[in-house]
Amino acid sequence: MPEFFNVLPPDEARDLLFQNLAPIAEDEVIRTEEALGRITAASIYSPHALPYFRRSTMDGYAVQASNTFGATESLPAFLTVIGEVQMGQAAGIELGELQAAVVHTGGMIPETADAVVQIEFAQTVGGVSGIDFPYEIEVLRSVASGQNVLQVGEDVGHNDKILPAGHFLRPQDLGGLMALGITELKVTKRPKVAIIATGDEVVHPSQNPGPGQIRDINSYTIAAQTRQAGGLPVVVGIIPDELDVLKLAAEEALKQHDMVVMTAGSSVSVRDVTVDVINSLGRPGVLLHGIATRPGKPTIVGAVLGKPVLGLPGNPVSAMVQFAMVGMPTIYRLQGLPFSPRRGIVWAKISANIASETGREDYVPARLDDTSDGLLATPVFGKSNLIYTLVKADGLIKVPLNQGGLAAGEWVEVQLF
Repeated sequence: MPEFFNVLPPDEARDLLFQNLAPIAEDEVIRTEEALGRITAASIYSPHALPYFRRSTMDGYAVQASNTFGATESLPAFLTVIGEVQMGQAAGIELGELQAAVVHTGGMIPETADAVVQIEFAQTVGGVSGIDFPYEIEVLRSVASGQNVLQVGEDVGHNDKILPAGHFLRPQDLGGLMALGITELKVTKRPKVAIIATGDEVVHPSQNPGPGQIRDINSYTIAAQTRQAGGLPVVVGIIPDELDVLKLAAEEALKQHDMVVMTAGSSVSVRDVTVDVINSLGRPGVLLHGIATRPGKPTIVGAVLGKPVLGLPGNPVSAMVQFAMVGMPTIYRLQGLPFSPRRGIVWAKISANIASETGREDYVPARLDDTSDGLLATPVFGKSNLIYTLVKADGLIKVPLNQGGLAAGEWVEVQLF
């Protein structure tokens, strides 16, 4: 096992873990409307072109573009409007020379038309209301062939690959699938993540803690983060700091789940047995004990037969930050996503100095406020066992790996929760 605090930066720690993972091979078919945040298990192809008929992008008049060439407000083109294309119906109108038809945004245009004159650039002649056909209009601006018209297949062609395998599904993706009538799709199964809290001092949140006891926070913050990443959390419960008892619980969790997370037990202590437990589960065991970050340096990264096993610090801020850095990307990787979805990142001016040390990444909770000069990030300082430093924050200021702190007034990267 690597020496404790022979640490790696977060990127290298993740890469080391990913080299020892086996993505989940199973998939399932679900309804498209329920697929937000899921990962496609196979490439998806368009069953037909989109649009599948020529559509107007404007309210106006379908015309033959050549009949409008040279038209201006002082020298308009005169056309005869012979009918109206009703929404949701076939055009059913054939235009002859110097003729036009009323069309609406999204409606079909006649086969004999090749452009649409925007309604703002046409007017009826002689005060005609435009209700009875035929009537005359003046076209005040010329249009080119194809102007204000969506062509067949302009958005998507027939049999085009619209989404690759291993794609994180966003709201716009679901809309695109529905537009093609794809109401079901194949996605990778969600990883089952077992969450074990350790420590003789930890009690269930429903209990009143006795002297020296604390309520279990980490099981529930990690479970929520697991759901955010598309995993299925299973809160195993609180296990005492006894090697045999914790080993048995971890063995059972590993058999029944795709990932195991243990909170507390990662620091150097006679009572902390997480390293021994992970090494006892199988090969390769502990890959790394220590990540070059603050908070959460003593995080344990391990793998057993392709399944990730993490040991997180007991302090709730450290546990949440490290699970965001390592655990959530791992859940995405298990689902076949090559890279984690882009996290929300904003840039803001920092309101106070932040001290740091070179050789590690620091993540400092911060509150964001709108000002006339842009976003202002105010650090929320506090020890890593104070959960309300995160409750009061909007995100985490990142202090880069080899930068010895940040100065007030600097623009900084803030990773949003």
